[in-house]
Amino acid sequence: MLLSDLLGDAVALDHSDLDIRGLTADSRAVRPGYLFAAFAGGRDDGRCYIADAVARGAVAVLADEDRRRDTGVGGAYLVTDPNPRRRLALIAARFHPAQPRVIAAVTGTNGKTSVAAFCRQIWTRLGHPAAALGTLGVTGADGVAEIIHTTPDPITLHRVLDQLARSGIDHLALEASSHGLDQCRLDAVRVAAAAFTNLSQDHLDYHPDAAAYLAAKLRLFDTVMAPGGTAVLNGDAPQSGHLARLCRARGHRLVTVGAGAADFRLVAAEPAGEGQVLTIEVFGRRRRLVLPLVARFQAENALMAAALVIACGGETEAVLGALESLVGVPGRMQAIAGHPRGAAVYVDYSHTPDSLEHALAALRPHVAGRLVAVFGCGGDRDRAKRPMMGRIAARLADRAIVTDDNPRGEDPAAIRAAVRAADPRIEEIGDRAEAIRRAVAALDRGDVLLIAGKGHERGQTIGDAVVPFDDAAVARAVIAALAKERGS
Repeated sequence: MLLSDLLGDAVALDHSDLDIRGLTADSRAVRPGYLFAAFAGGRDDGRCYIADAVARGAVAVLADEDRRRDTGVGGAYLVTDPNPRRRLALIAARFHPAQPRVIAAVTGTNGKTSVAAFCRQIWTRLGHPAAALGTLGVTGADGVAEIIHTTPDPITLHRVLDQLARSGIDHLALEASSHGLDQCRLDAVRVAAAAFTNLSQDHLDYHPDAAAYLAAKLRLFDTVMAPGGTAVLNGDAPQSGHLARLCRARGHRLVTVGAGAADFRLVAAEPAGEGQVLTIEVFGRRRRLVLPLVARFQAENALMAAALVIACGGETEAVLGALESLVGVPGRMQAIAGHPRGAAVYVDYSHTPDSLEHALAALRPHVAGRLVAVFGCGGDRDRAKRPMMGRIAARLADRAIVTDDNPRGEDPAAIRAAVRAADPRIEEIGDRAEAIRRAVAALDRGDVLLIAGKGHERGQTIGDAVVPFDDAAVARAVIAALAKERGS
C-alpha cells in the first residue's frame, strides 16, 4: 500500500507514493519495502535497531517524536508520532483491512478465556461461523492455531483478523489483556460489545500499581469501543459503579451480570455430578437450566458469554438453550477422568490469589472427602501475591502442596519459601511432576484434587529454557499407572 494510504495526513506529500510492502516491529523480520516500527520496550529498545532495519530494506521508520532530532535513519522516511504504538495499530488496520462483522471483547483478571470460548461455542450453536482469539490461540471450527500473546501485537492481530474475515468467520470473541490495552494494540479493532469480568491482583510486575492496572482495562470501554456499543459488566465487582458511569458518559448501552440486582442474575447454582443446575433471571424472567460444567465461577462465565452474545444480536431463548451444551476450556477447571478410586482431579489456570480462592471454594461443594491443592507461583512476576496464595491454599484446602510453576530466572526454592511463609503447614515438593504424582496417588473416593497455576500451558520455563510439561498429561499418566496397578 502507499504510505499516504496508511498514514493519511501524517505523511509529507513528497513521499505519498512510497510503496509499503510489509510491517514489522522486529528488525530481523524486515524485508525490502517494509515499514519498521521502533519502540522502547520493557527489555529492549527497538530504536537501537533502526540502522539494522534500514540496512535490511526498510523504506519507512515509525518512532516517537524524540526521533525528530535523529538523522540516523539512512535513506528511509521517518514518521514520528506522540503515540507511535497507537499509530501502528491504525496502520496495521489499514494494511490488513478486513475484520469479522461482529467482534466482542472481554477484559478482566480472570475468566477472559472461558467467556471468549463460550461465546464462540454459542455462536457456532446458533449457526454463525465463529472464532475465539486469546490465551489459547485462535480457536475455530478447524482447531487451534497458536499465538504468542493473549492479545497479539497489532500487526499480528490485524493480519489474523483479516485472515479470519476472508475465510468466512463473521463472529469473533477476543480477549483484551491489560498489556494489550495499555500498549494500544486493540485501538483499531471494531468492537461491538465489551465485557468486564472482575479485577484482582495480577501483573503488578508490569503496571506500577492497581490503579494503573484498572486504567488499562478501562481503555477497552472509554477508548477502543466506539460510542454506542454495549458494555456487559459484572455488577458484583467493586469497580462496576465507576465503570457504569464511564460507559454511560461514553454513550454505551449497559447490561449487568451478577448475583445481585442484574439483567442476567445467577439466583442459585446447585452441584449436580459433573455439572450444576442453575436458577437464573434474565431481564426479569426466571429459568432453570443444566450447565455441564462444575464451579460457580463457570456459571458466572457462561452467563457473561450469554449476555455478550445477546448484546450482539443473539435471540435470548436460543442463547440460553445453548448453555446446556457448553464444553469446558482446556486448563480451565478441566476434569481429568479415570481415577481408579473414584476421586476427582481438575486442572485449572488459577494463578492469582482471587482465582485460586474462587477455584477452591467452587470445588468444595463437590468434595465428600478431602480437598487437595497443588499450586505454585511464577518467577519474575508479582512477588506480593505469593504469601497471599499460600494463605488461601492453607485455609481452603485440606492438604496444600506448593511446587514449582514457571520459576523463570528466580531461585525456585526462594519462591516456594515465600509461599510457605504464610503457613508452615503447606507441604513443599519442588519437582512439579513429583508433586502431582504424590497428590494423585494419595487420593481416595470422595477426594478432589486441584492442580492450579499452569492450566493449558505445555511447557515449564526454568531459567531461559522451556521444558515440555503438561499438568493434564502428567495427571493422566499417574492415573493410568494407578489403574494398571489396581488391575494387576
